Amino acid sequence: MVKEVEILLVEDSEIDAELTIWSLNKINLGNKLFHVKDGSEALDFIFKRGDFEGNKSANPKVILLDIKMPKVDGLEVLRQIKENELTRTIPVVIMTSSREEQDLIKSYSYGVNSFVVKPVEFGNFAKAVSELGLYWLITNHVPGK
Repeated sequence: MVKEVEILLVEDSEIDAELTIWSLNKINLGNKLFHVKDGSEALDFIFKRGDFEGNKSANPKVILLDIKMPKVDGLEVLRQIKENELTRTIPVVIMTSSREEQDLIKSYSYGVNSFVVKPVEFGNFAKAVSELGLYWLITNHVPGK
């Protein structure tokens, strides 16, 4: 059984996942983070099916979502989240290395709350993740929380 999750991290790159988790732990926001490694696992977690069937935890406060992933890409995950009445209010932040205009346009057309291109340099990456965590978990208010 998964405990309360505030941040769902959907990231197939182990390095990017480790840096994200480290950055959030550094500002004490990583203790309620859950990491999944592909879009299929993310959808199972969000819609409480497969390995997560019976999970009674509330929706996360924010989903940090990569685009380019195996099985199901991030844009499809985003589309399904935002089309479902039970999940559409969950804030979704795309965190990607993609600078493709079509990814940006599709993300916003599907209802993304923010689109962030991952900085390449470690210090900038850590700072961007910390700022995202502080905003989405501390400053922002979501329904039902």
